[in-house]
Amino acid sequence: MLNNILAAAGVIGALGLIFGVLLALASKFFAVEVNPLIGQVREALPGANCGACGYPGCDGFAKAVAEGSAQINGCPVCTSEQVENLGKIMGVETEGVEPLVAVVRCQGTIENASLKYVYEGITNCAAASQLADGYKACKYACLGLGNCAKVCPVDAITIVDNVAQIDRDKCIACGKCAAECPRGIIGLVPVSAATIIKCRATAKGAEVRNACKVGCIGCGICAKVCPMGAIEMVNDLPVIDYDKCTNCGICAEKCPRECISYDETKRRMAVIDEEKCVGCTMCKKACSYDAIEGELKQKHKVDPEKCVGCEACVSKCPVDAITMQPNEKK
Repeated sequence: MLNNILAAAGVIGALGLIFGVLLALASKFFAVEVNPLIGQVREALPGANCGACGYPGCDGFAKAVAEGSAQINGCPVCTSEQVENLGKIMGVETEGVEPLVAVVRCQGTIENASLKYVYEGITNCAAASQLADGYKACKYACLGLGNCAKVCPVDAITIVDNVAQIDRDKCIACGKCAAECPRGIIGLVPVSAATIIKCRATAKGAEVRNACKVGCIGCGICAKVCPMGAIEMVNDLPVIDYDKCTNCGICAEKCPRECISYDETKRRMAVIDEEKCVGCTMCKKACSYDAIEGELKQKHKVDPEKCVGCEACVSKCPVDAITMQPNEKK
């Protein structure tokens, strides 16, 4: 009897030893190497775990960045410094990477937009839009019932005069409001953008005029006057290429419907370094606004009252004597 017990114990012990060795070998053979960059990237993230990047939290985003399947600026909560730090970790260039901010592309307040009827239904934009395309005459207008405000994780959205308003200082550009809006009037733009098209109506001009006082009628004047060719008309609506836009504000000034907003504080002007200037007049010839003074072989100066910040002179200067600076006199 004792011999049987000892034999059984020996067999179990031997099997345990064999399985232990096999497991040890298997762990080495089937081991999955962990990318050390994942931990470094995860540590550099702000840790909001909001999922706004499109991945399951910061861990998922860190893994995607380390594997090269996600851009380092994919986290909308990251500051410029954090994005720069991620660039150092991944060994990629961060120059030109800029945070985004959400904007509402509509000015259809009760004062500006005509009403078709008084809506007293469910406080939900999607539901209201199903009833005769909404209570506003413009079927593209913000209905102001707060779907976007409800999903905003940082309380950056309020409803003022039946139109959503976004606090740019609070916004983290998570994109949840844009995804929730049934009218598609919320978009993401670079934080440096001073010019915003505040309309999404693709209807014909006459229809827009009847529906809203400040709706875009697709006249194309903004595209024609843009000195950088940064505006393209698509479906009778202007679309700004922010890689080309220099925040000169000319489009907003010329818009007959005042449907382009412009932040004056972001206007810039050209400044000429007189020590570098050789008086070649190349900048003066390039300026379409007669904002540069000076004759051949003389030091040139820029008139801040005339300069629109189009940067046309910058690229023409052969000695790199021109830089762009805030225009405080505008």
